[in-house]
This record gives sequence, structure tokens and C-alpha cells, in this order.
Amino acid sequence: MRRPPGRADGGSVVQWAPVRLAVLIPVKRFTAAKGRLTGVLSDHDRAELARWMATRVVDVVAEVPTFVACDDEHVATWATARGAQVIWGAGLGLNGAVDDGVRRIAALGFEQIVVSHADLARPARLLEAVDEGVVTLVPDRRHDGTNVMSFPAATPLRASYGGGSFSRHLAQALRLDGVAVEVRSDPDLSLDLDTPRDLVHPLISEVLPPWLRTNQASPLP
Repeated sequence: MRRPPGRADGGSVVQWAPVRLAVLIPVKRFTAAKGRLTGVLSDHDRAELARWMATRVVDVVAEVPTFVACDDEHVATWATARGAQVIWGAGLGLNGAVDDGVRRIAALGFEQIVVSHADLARPARLLEAVDEGVVTLVPDRRHDGTNVMSFPAATPLRASYGGGSFSRHLAQALRLDGVAVEVRSDPDLSLDLDTPRDLVHPLISEVLPPWLRTNQASPLP
């Protein structure tokens, strides 16, 4: 079920009846996304791929209140059209935008917050990663990054994305008092798309859109 669109940028905020769970998805400007695919994909296809992947992630959690953290008007317009509420965070960077979004969502009364990357290749089981009252971390397939994390709003994790984020998030979670911590190595949710080699991973390539064409003059490593 779609929610009415709205914006949480310091102006009016759309209010829903009390619900326990909310999802936060930080989304980078589409034309600046997937920089490591430069040379393998055209600029246009990189932007469209970023939009396509983010749309799949937002749509799979459409049954619950969903917030998109961004600082780009095109992303904000796209998010509103998908039924998400925009949390505007100009100049905050990824970690700052996530922390700001978590704070704003908690202030609306949500009890459990899921933070997900926008580039999950196979996001269908995203909401299955949620266990209320538990800190759940879903690492990428290399156990380096953090693709999804879920935590009680009362005991939020501070965002620490970047190389090695999974280890930092796990160490932080284990320092929390009285909160169970679960690491879920999910074969689908662990798949994100960042590098040329990711494009030919068998579980990723089979779900890519048919219009996506790689540059044959720049072979994959």
C-alpha cells in the first residue's frame, strides 16, 4: 500500500497513524552514482542503473513507511513519486545523512528502523531482515560493507559507512547494553553492485535490466 508523499526537511511533515517500523534509504544523486563503473557503462546507463536499483529497493518496502535521505532535487522528485517521504540533508555526506534521518524518524515515534543501501541487487527479502528489538546487521558478501542494518530507535547505531563498515557497526552494536545482536549473512541481501566484476556475478547479472549494455571496448577485469 502506498503512503501519501511528503517531505521532512524542516517544513511540514506528513503524519501517519502510529506504526512500529520505518525504512531509511540514503540515495545519492543518480548522475554521480556508480563511479567505479565508468568506462564499462555510459554516463547515461550508470545513472539509469542507479535509479533502477533504487526503485526496486523502495518498491519492495512499499508496505511500510519509507524515507529517502538525499540532497538532490531529482532524487527527491523520484522518491516522492515512489511514495516515499524525503529527508533533505544537504552537505551531510552519507553518514551524516543517515544519522540525521534516523534521528528524525525516531522523533516521529517509530520503534524500529531499517537502514538499507539503495543498490541491493536482489532486495526482495529486505523486510525479512527485521527482528523487532534486535540489532540486525547484513554484511555484503565480502563481510566488508554493511548492506542492511536494523535496530531499535531507542538504541540507534551511528552510521560508519565506508571501507570496513561491517566490522565497525558490529563492534558498536556489541557495546550496546541489553540489546541482542544478530549477523545475518543473506545470499541475496549481501549482493550489491559497485564494481565491473559485480556486473557478471551470476546472481546479479540474471536480474539486470535487458537495456543495460556494457562497453565492449573496456573489458571487465
